[in-house]
Amino acid sequence: MELSLTLEQVIEFLLETDLFKSLEADELAEIVQIMQLQRFRPEQPIFREGEDGNAWYVIYDGEAKVVKRDPFSPTREVATLGPHACFGEMAILDDSPRSASIVAVADTTAFRFPSSLFQMLLEEESVAAYKLIHAMAKTLCERQRRMNQQLTDMIDKQETDDLGLRTRVGPLLDESSISE
Repeated sequence: MELSLTLEQVIEFLLETDLFKSLEADELAEIVQIMQLQRFRPEQPIFREGEDGNAWYVIYDGEAKVVKRDPFSPTREVATLGPHACFGEMAILDDSPRSASIVAVADTTAFRFPSSLFQMLLEEESVAAYKLIHAMAKTLCERQRRMNQQLTDMIDKQETDDLGLRTRVGPLLDESSISE
């Protein structure tokens, strides 16, 4: 898994990543200073559900899966992430434990942004860090809207309410959509 990247290649890659598109090259150079390059082997956890969130990541190459604990089986895969995918940002925003596990599917290289160093940039009132926080918030809003729509579609497709799904999930959906 030998990989050699120049600063120019890293900046070019990040500028092609949605989360970083609003940054100018000099702002991106500031963010890259706190970045760490990490490599993961297939089936190696990047982090585990419930752990403290101490960094957020961007996949440079390879693939990772998002895995959640499931009360009916050991785990459930909920998404697959590829190059340019960002993850782990929720813990940066609210200091909560990890909401899912991320596991490398193949040899994977990721850019790691430690929360302590990112927090220092925020304390220094870095415009780049604030732009990234704004982009993270927008990304999380998009995910929330998509999840709300998927949940609404699932409820609408439910022809019978024998499990009380509509009764139990409807208020949750209404509550999570209230700010819309």
